[in-house]
Amino acid sequence: MAGSKRNKIKRVLSPTKNVESPPPIVEDDDLMDDLFAQLESKDRATQETSAEILKDANIESTVDNIEKENKKDSKSRFKARQARKAAALVEQYAPSDAEADARLEREAREEERAITQTCDELGVKMVEINPDGHCLFSAIADQLAVHGIIPPTKASYPFIRLTAADYIQTHPDDFLPFLPSTLGEDVAGAESEGLMSPREFEQYCTNIRDTAVWGGEPEILALSRAFNVPIHVIQGAKPHVVVHNPQGEPPQENAPIVRISYHRRMYGLGEHYNSLRPKISFKDGIKAMFSPSSSLSNSLQALGS
Repeated sequence: MAGSKRNKIKRVLSPTKNVESPPPIVEDDDLMDDLFAQLESKDRATQETSAEILKDANIESTVDNIEKENKKDSKSRFKARQARKAAALVEQYAPSDAEADARLEREAREEERAITQTCDELGVKMVEINPDGHCLFSAIADQLAVHGIIPPTKASYPFIRLTAADYIQTHPDDFLPFLPSTLGEDVAGAESEGLMSPREFEQYCTNIRDTAVWGGEPEILALSRAFNVPIHVIQGAKPHVVVHNPQGEPPQENAPIVRISYHRRMYGLGEHYNSLRPKISFKDGIKAMFSPSSSLSNSLQALGS
């Protein structure tokens, strides 16, 4: 099994050299599903075998090359998503490799340093979000509540998932070009034009609404438009700030901006999002405490009366 599968995986995940004639990816569904299933097996030896096959395919190089090529077609985006998922699983299950571990640790430090520097420049601080598959939606929920766009009672991932799913479902023409045909978020099955079928699109929206499937660019764009607020994603890679404006136009001066951080290396479970709240200086905090509308100010006035 290992020999033929190693060769095929290398061929499947290697960067496409001919943009006009990309290799078919539909026929590789079963192969990738098989490897992912083995990675999620309870048997450690099975996990390590599949991880080693994916590692031999040089997954990290594949991810970097695809992202550098920056192709916009749906199949290329699907391929990049598959490669990133494979890379995350390899890191989680592959046998310990001192050199690889050192490299990943170094990359994690570099990512953290870049994100921290950008946060300092923007005057925001990171708020940890639970890494449970809902992190994107929880991070945006936290931001929307901080800016007073939604009440605290609605600042939870179920409400944000529902909003994203409903917006995507009611604006199919805006999102279908970004969604390759799938039987699930990471299963190849693109039609010749690369679009989802109506049934697949409905299932995609249902998954976003009702499951812990990871959110990404389509969901960020949908939420930006649904709440009419810019969403800025701070990341370690360049550009360090990825801007999503509701209608493709810059926001008005002093308009609220939702800021979240995207992490590829800092968390062992793969891709993750955190919320970035504005920093409050000690001086500003004291002013806020004694402002006429603060609870402390009101209490002091009540004691003096």
